[in-house]
Amino acid sequence: MRILVITVSDRAYKGIYEDKSGAVIIKTLEEKLKNKITNIEKVIIPDEFDIILNTLKENKEKFDIIITTGGTGLSKRDVTPEATESFCKKEVRGVSDYLRQESMKETIFASLSRMYAGINDNVFVVNFPGSEKAAKYCTDLIIPFLEHIVSMIKGEGH
Repeated sequence: MRILVITVSDRAYKGIYEDKSGAVIIKTLEEKLKNKITNIEKVIIPDEFDIILNTLKENKEKFDIIITTGGTGLSKRDVTPEATESFCKKEVRGVSDYLRQESMKETIFASLSRMYAGINDNVFVVNFPGSEKAAKYCTDLIIPFLEHIVSMIKGEGH
């Protein structure tokens, strides 16, 4: 699997604080999917609709899975789900619903997360919240699905 982690954060992009959520996603994926990842990369971008959308478009052919972290909240700057939805051709609502539902078992504030999941041709994109704890939790939840998702998108069947 080829995986890109995109951290969407104005402050991390400007170097005001360290990107912990993207780092924990990478670490968790590498630990739990050791020999199944052929490439894993991370980028940090600001909370800008066009930049998020263009980053997704630019990496569409290079990766099987794109996980974003950040920009799923309620502030005016939180536009990751809207950019992701604009990029995707098909929504995979069950994944985002599952992540939110399971996360609400940890904190009621997960109900405020506007996570989105979908596909565009051969890439699966999913939005995670920007907190380190939530990003780790969602990564653990989605790992069992990733190989199956990639296989299905590539038309390899069940």
